[in-house]
Amino acid sequence: MATATADVAPALAEQAIWKPRFNPWLIALTVTLASFMEVLDTSIANVALPHIAGGLSASEDEATWVLTSYLVSNAVILPLSGWFSMLVGRKRFYMLCVFMFTVSSFLCGIAPTLGLLVFFRILQGVGGGGLQPSEQAILADTFTPKQRGMAFAVYAIAVVFAPAIGPTLGGYITDHYSWRWIFFINIPVGIASLALSSFMLEDPPYLVKERKAKKKANLQVDYLGIIFIATGLGFLQIMLDKGDREDWFSSDFIRLCAVLAVGGLAMAIYWELKSKNPVVDLSLLKDRNFSVSAFFMFMVGVVLLGSTVLIPQFLQLVMGYSATDAGQVISPGGFLIIAMLPFVGMLLGKVQARWMIGIGLAITALSMFHMTTFNTNMDYRYVMLARCFQSAGLAFLFVPINTAAYAFVPRNKNNAASGLINLARNVGGSVGISLVITILSHRTQFHQARLTEQTSLLNPQFNTALKAASGVFAHSAGAGGNGGYGLLLGQIQRQAATLAYIDCFWLFGIAFTVLVPFVFVMKKVAPGRGPGGH
Repeated sequence: MATATADVAPALAEQAIWKPRFNPWLIALTVTLASFMEVLDTSIANVALPHIAGGLSASEDEATWVLTSYLVSNAVILPLSGWFSMLVGRKRFYMLCVFMFTVSSFLCGIAPTLGLLVFFRILQGVGGGGLQPSEQAILADTFTPKQRGMAFAVYAIAVVFAPAIGPTLGGYITDHYSWRWIFFINIPVGIASLALSSFMLEDPPYLVKERKAKKKANLQVDYLGIIFIATGLGFLQIMLDKGDREDWFSSDFIRLCAVLAVGGLAMAIYWELKSKNPVVDLSLLKDRNFSVSAFFMFMVGVVLLGSTVLIPQFLQLVMGYSATDAGQVISPGGFLIIAMLPFVGMLLGKVQARWMIGIGLAITALSMFHMTTFNTNMDYRYVMLARCFQSAGLAFLFVPINTAAYAFVPRNKNNAASGLINLARNVGGSVGISLVITILSHRTQFHQARLTEQTSLLNPQFNTALKAASGVFAHSAGAGGNGGYGLLLGQIQRQAATLAYIDCFWLFGIAFTVLVPFVFVMKKVAPGRGPGGH
């Protein structure tokens, strides 16, 4: 072990003056290509589920395993990506992930049965799970701390732009061609990414020397750690994805998933902390900046994915928008983030990341409170501007949080750090989606029960409303008195649903307001500084 440490020290010194052979911005565009493909595929598959179910003679509930299987394998590989990068080399691991994602996309496209499609989606999730952490680690090593904010902004553009166009593109492909093409479109992008990565990428000297040093020290595979992590994260993801459909803990299946998730994660934490060669370096969480950044990234995942479910659902189910129209309301927010990210990246070279995070949290909180004014009479412009307001806040979060997370992380731990940060965001997204679906279900019932308490003939306002509603049907052939009741019931259901959506916006707004003081917990970092920074 002493030899390994001695070998790593000069490697870190060498890394301080190491520069990649190719222009760093070309490298950034190269690795961003594959991440864009992976994020796009995650969102594009959502709208195709009914078509997949129909094409493979399965129910829509069974078809949801196409999404769940991908999320499970993706979540499991995220924290392990740093260890695999060290084991086989980061360039090899990254290219292996691109290759596996591309091949499994082709296999998904030709899958003849739902069972095989789910199996190929698991393989696709394994490949996709290693792409984003590897890319972030590559960017962290390729760019100096002063340039890192702008580099992460390029990466963030892909991560934000893909889900912005994913639903619209997925709907167009499935409506005009076949759901199989949502997987086939990955193939040319994957081939291009492999070719460019093979030509441009290289492992930095410190990584090469550290890997050789660990091999000399007879690095042993932490099989138990991998099993515990896979069990804990896998069943946590299944529980979050299936919980609402199974009525949460009233279901034996969900209770079993919860026990296995808690047990697996508890054992993983205990084992990884005592292991000499852990597959996940939890010691990173001892760094205050990194742990707070990981928590912030978790909350960004909660609100980003949660609101991406809330707003389109509200527009379609309550306002009566089509899927295409709902997508057009959401898209301008994504384009605003893309426009703002380069500006945010430049600011990071002059302003402390923690102050920008504070600004982003405050703007996002205000945007959530603004969305509590949503009602059934608002127009397209009102919702679109509200979404842009929220997007402005998120633009000040994604890149600064990533920059702050790496501020005190040693360069030889960039791989492990990127895996944990991406895991935090992905798990946060799953929690956000599960949370809003559950809140909407319960609060809609609550508000409907309260509103129907007023539907009594002894209530003068209800009588007036009933007469007005019945008048709509007065001239219809064969219309009875039930027509007015039916019309009022529909209005009550719309109002109850609207109030439930507003409850979700209140919750997100309060949560982000509470988060603002946490920026003062982070350590002060001068702009453009970091380990080995210049």
